[in-house]
Parts: sequence; structure tokens; C-alpha cells
Amino acid sequence: MRKPIIAGNWKMYKTFEEAIQFVEAVQDKLPSNDNVDAVICAPALFLPTLVQIASESELAIGAQTMHYENEGAFTGEISPSQLASVAVDYVILGHSERREYYNETDEAINKKVAAALSHNIVPIICCGETLQEREAGTTEQKVAGQITAALAGFAAQDVEHMVLAYEPIWAIGTGKTATAEDANQVCGAIRAVVEKLYDTATAQAVRIQYGGSVKPDNIEELLSKEHIDGALVGGASLQAESYLKLLEAAANA
Repeated sequence: MRKPIIAGNWKMYKTFEEAIQFVEAVQDKLPSNDNVDAVICAPALFLPTLVQIASESELAIGAQTMHYENEGAFTGEISPSQLASVAVDYVILGHSERREYYNETDEAINKKVAAALSHNIVPIICCGETLQEREAGTTEQKVAGQITAALAGFAAQDVEHMVLAYEPIWAIGTGKTATAEDANQVCGAIRAVVEKLYDTATAQAVRIQYGGSVKPDNIEELLSKEHIDGALVGGASLQAESYLKLLEAAANA
């Protein structure tokens, strides 16, 4: 039985004070970590403070991206060693917004996954198709290519500790959601890719999230599906009340 994981991606939202208020509001109300992993991926500026505030709770703090080099002349970037030095637990890698706006490639994402693992940071590796690709019937081909590239060079025991996230690009922030059946089918296809690359045990162990306009009113149906092990959540993770509802649904899934 795979433990559900709900990861909030705050993107470029919240002030410092708002971030602190959120963590203080939720940290004493989280369901047991035995039943669900609760993660918030906050803007990098806030990470050290949020890690400290959440240290007595079961809320894990993650970053939204990072570089693959430990140090160097990369103005504006944040390294895996810097994230590790402030005890960050997770990092989102390959989000479609990073791929689209910052030209992140599959090769770069693969390097970032390696860097995260070397610093004991759990990578949340994103994949997903555009509306055009979905309409052309190439969704599974697209995500298979992204996942195969991201996992290149890793052993099965490495992959078991990763989190994969399927986010159809056309459903992010649009209010459109893939049906639970569609989402499950693609998450199942991703699991089949892992099985093909490794083995059945690894495919059954790795957790696969769905992301794309996830809300308290659709989370239960999504989590009822065989291959969906959690959610990567944008807007619904910005309010303490809705974030807690998502965690509660996952804990009872």
C-alpha cells in the first residue's frame, strides 16, 4: 500500500508573513504522517524560516526548483547543497512552467534528479502534455519520453524514493481537470514505463501524483483510482482550510 502524498506548490504567491501564518495555522491540524505525507513547496526566500517553524510538526517543506551544480557562477540560482543546508525535504523538478518559461530540458532535469538524491532531497518529477498533444493522441508517448529521460542512469532503489507527478499542462490553473479515469489511465501508463525500465516491485513502490486544478471537491474521486497516490496542488494549497481538507481526504483514502 503506497502512502498518499499531498504537495502544495505555492508558485510565486504569498508574502513572508502570509507564509508564516499558513504554516502556523496548519501544523497542529495535520493528519498523522502514518497516513499521508504533507508537503509545502514554498518560494525559496521563505524556506529556512518555514523549515524551522515546521520542525516540531509533520509538515515537510520543499523547494520549487534548483540548479544541478553545487556552486558556481549561476546568478539567481539555488543549489542542492544550499537547499540541504537549510534542511529542505523535497524539490519539484521539471514543472511545465519551468520547462516552458525557463527552457528546462529533459537532460537538465535528469541532472537535477541526481543532484537532489545525492543530498537526500526527494525529487518530485513532473511530466505532462499540452492540449495539442492530448488532442493528437500522443499523451502517453509524451509522458513516457519525459519519465524515461528523467530516470536515465538511476537504479531501482533510487526510483523507489522519488515521487512522479502527472500534470496535464492544459489543466494547470485553468479550472479544467482531467477526468479521474483519464488521470488514472496516464498515471497507470507512467507506472508501466517504470515497470518496463526496472521491474514490477519498483513500479508498485513509486508514488505517482496527479496535478491540475485539484480541489477538495475532486480529490476523493482522484485518490480512489488505482494508480493515483496523491496530488501536486497549486491554488487549493494557498488556503489553510482547503489544504487541510485535501490532507484529510488523502489520509482517509
